[in-house]
Amino acid sequence: MSLLEENQSTDLEKMVGLSRRGFISAGALCGAAMFLGGNLLSRSVMAASVSAGNSRLLGFESIPAATTDAITLPKGYKSSVLISWGQPLHKNGPAFDPSGNGTAAAQEVQFGDNNDGMSLFAFPDDKNRALMAINNEYTNYRYLYPHGGMPQSAEDVRKALACEGVSVIEVQRKNGQWQFVQGSRYNRRIHGNSPLRISGPARGHDLMKTAADKHGKKVLGTFQNCANGKTPWGTYLTCEENFTDCFGSSNAQQQFDAAQKRYGVVASSKDINWHPHDPRFDMAKNPNELNRHGWVVEIDPFDPQSTPVKRTALGRFKHENAALAETDDGRAVVYMGDDERGEFIYKFVSRDRINHRNQKANRDILDHGTLYVAKFDAGDGNPDHPKGQGQWIELTHGKNGIDASSGFADQAEVLIHARLAASVVGATRMDRPEWIVVSPKDGQVYCTLTNNAKRGEDGQPVGGPNPREKNVYGQILRWRTDRNDHASKTFAWDLFVVAGNPGVHAGTPKGGSSNITPQNMFNSPDGLGFDKAGRLWILTDGDSSNAGDFAGMGNNQMLCADPATGEIRRFMVGPVGCEVTGISFSPDQKTLFVGIQHPGENGGSTFPEHLPNGKPRSSVMAITREDGGIVGA
Repeated sequence: MSLLEENQSTDLEKMVGLSRRGFISAGALCGAAMFLGGNLLSRSVMAASVSAGNSRLLGFESIPAATTDAITLPKGYKSSVLISWGQPLHKNGPAFDPSGNGTAAAQEVQFGDNNDGMSLFAFPDDKNRALMAINNEYTNYRYLYPHGGMPQSAEDVRKALACEGVSVIEVQRKNGQWQFVQGSRYNRRIHGNSPLRISGPARGHDLMKTAADKHGKKVLGTFQNCANGKTPWGTYLTCEENFTDCFGSSNAQQQFDAAQKRYGVVASSKDINWHPHDPRFDMAKNPNELNRHGWVVEIDPFDPQSTPVKRTALGRFKHENAALAETDDGRAVVYMGDDERGEFIYKFVSRDRINHRNQKANRDILDHGTLYVAKFDAGDGNPDHPKGQGQWIELTHGKNGIDASSGFADQAEVLIHARLAASVVGATRMDRPEWIVVSPKDGQVYCTLTNNAKRGEDGQPVGGPNPREKNVYGQILRWRTDRNDHASKTFAWDLFVVAGNPGVHAGTPKGGSSNITPQNMFNSPDGLGFDKAGRLWILTDGDSSNAGDFAGMGNNQMLCADPATGEIRRFMVGPVGCEVTGISFSPDQKTLFVGIQHPGENGGSTFPEHLPNGKPRSSVMAITREDGGIVGA
């Protein structure tokens, strides 16, 4: 037997006798080559690959942390602004007003604020044209209004709602550079007052009915749109996240029921303050309006006249993103995280198979299927390399203790109160599950667990995929489904990387895993994306104070990892106060689109225009190589 064959047959259980700082380079962080298949390299070769920076997949030099109010990139790369908050979508549209005096009507036809997840849809007959669907998550009042404070009128609320939702834009490549096409017939805004329809099991349910919609089948608005998904049939999935923050009550003494409390409603709202000026968000007047938000919304970017649809079969919670996969027998799978401390990871499996010959035949495929929630075991007990097994538990009325006796009258209630149903079946409470992505190379699934300061208390035990108490740095979880089939109800998991600060916490769990060094350290991994070559791109939304636990980390950033070696290199650093979020690639992989959200969130930035006394604007950036090559290679 050759050395390679011998290593290929090595049992993973033989890898546990490693130091804490050495476990990832020799185990979990070796991607497809190390975890449950692929070409197993020797431990010494893998460790050398990580430490020496010998990845063949990563073709750029890692850059240092930075605190400047600019985009920082490796040598040989450049960036340009594709579109910024307030840019008019049409040629006769109102221009951005930096004074804050622009109207709600103007904002409804301008690019939205705080762009987040995005997807690119190429035109099949023109390689130089594409559409982009881009989430607009929320808005910054200090920059939105001239008074710089909370909304003070119904018009203020309408303007805030107009900032959120989704922007669909056309882009064209000219002279090698992708540019926004102002005036395209495809350009549109879907915002907090746009009409949407409701589909799936919760459509028409009593809990979805309001005085304005007595049938529970139509709803105004999508807002707090975090990340995204792209379906094989050419539609866009936008995910409603912190929707409960938008609701409050004119009755300061209002008592909320168990479901409302579990989803986080408070009478004063959470820094949004819409309810005093728009009764739709007043729980004392319209309690069921809350149930009509927190869903995954499907949009057809190629049909500007189409009505977006809230797909209730996928469950209601604080959705981060929606990662698409396909079962061996051709059914659609959607992986989803619920971004709150101690909440869960879900997957939906469609009843019907995807029709790859007729895209329109799939338009209602997400209305019928089964929702599951993940339960992880405690792992193998090895603190050096936590890995273990997990299972998907079905959330169907009449199964697994989900019935009238546990508070669910029917399947619609299971989906409307998905968090409560997941608790009934004993799902694992996670460290804030954010983005999930599926490797295009081997089908392994990656999920950012961004942080959880309450791990170790509040009924959230330390262990398994959540290995540290008071977790301020986060980690990236990975799993491979049994038989490599996304329909499987069992999987094996490990941790791809444990973020940390080895400069401040060397030799402790807070120092992070072996592929975290003072040269690439980061905190709060949030966004994720794979390119066609299998590079894993990691985007952060963490503490950028550059002090204390976060000393030396600088501004938020984007890194790139080689799943086969575990090596991670810092590729980009964003401007002051921003979150780096949202990622997509041109079809030829020569342009990387990335979002810069809320630069100068607490002041200190004039990005991207850097005008004297200028106002910072969230923007989508286009990053290219100066030699025109593939990004990252």
